[in-house]
Amino acid sequence: MSVRLSGKSLFCLLPGLAMSALASLATADLVVLQYHHVSTDTPASTSTTPSLFRDQLEMIQSMGLEVVPLDTGTRAALAGELEKRQQVAITFDDAYESVRDTAAPMLEEFGYPFTVFVNTDAIGKRDHMTWAELKAWVDNPDVLIANHSKDHGHLIQKPHESDAHWKERINTSLDVAQQTLTEKLGPRPPLFAYPYGEFDDKLEAAIAEREWLGYGQQSGAIGEPSVPTRLPRFPMATAYGQLDPLKNKLLSRAMPINPDQLPGGILQSNPPELELSLPETMDPARLTCFATGQGRIDSQQKGNQRVVIQAASPFNSRRLRYNCTYPIDKGRFYWLSHQWVDLDQPED
Repeated sequence: MSVRLSGKSLFCLLPGLAMSALASLATADLVVLQYHHVSTDTPASTSTTPSLFRDQLEMIQSMGLEVVPLDTGTRAALAGELEKRQQVAITFDDAYESVRDTAAPMLEEFGYPFTVFVNTDAIGKRDHMTWAELKAWVDNPDVLIANHSKDHGHLIQKPHESDAHWKERINTSLDVAQQTLTEKLGPRPPLFAYPYGEFDDKLEAAIAEREWLGYGQQSGAIGEPSVPTRLPRFPMATAYGQLDPLKNKLLSRAMPINPDQLPGGILQSNPPELELSLPETMDPARLTCFATGQGRIDSQQKGNQRVVIQAASPFNSRRLRYNCTYPIDKGRFYWLSHQWVDLDQPED
């Protein structure tokens, strides 16, 4: 099991977030949607069609959900302040031109705020926005522009990479990007989106030392049980953003478990084992889990409230996830997605 962060971490910014949710189940949480392109002319794996994007916004509106800025929404959810107000935040990675040309006008039409995570080396290059275009959003209270690294590199320490080299590499990627954003656009919010959604304990510790919130690409809602340096977002590329499952995602809540029991982000055995201890109010037999590329997988009860989840076959992908849900009531689920990175697999 991994050891969660302590010391000069985000826990000093977000008091009381770690365990209070385990005393009573959360009533509402924040769901963060993650996009790249909004276009029909870009890679399908990272693109949402404009028509589907509009349909998604209309669904959010018809459900009466509140769309909020990412920073304030995250802090309220982690602090357990939402009560019965289920909220949504909208984010884009990489600052592609289609965000400016296609997504932003629709969001303005609906009056929805959004966040753009920027890898600074790409700005002004093909298919990306320019610094002047980003600067035009600086005074818009509905737009946050935040850090997505300097070069969009894989930031987890590589096999055989020395600690000194790794620290120099990630300090450059994180801090030069933040400095560049500040020089070009003024002070930036302490928000960071991991390139490729990859993180491990050491990288999380680096984010915590900076007192930033760290967002991945694993699915789920943000609530009191969430870890501030591994915050989930639902990927919304066309294959994952269809309307039928979207409603359940929008109403999802963070799985009410102690996050200290979760393993680290680096794959140690293949297939990995995930062991969870569920609250007394939950029936372990009702937990449903799926694995990347393998569909539904079995879970075995071990003791009164402990379950062990393991896929039937090894994985051959760099990133793999177990997604588990538990029904709250009709159409609403607790949701947990745990991701591992297999360092034996090549980088993207």
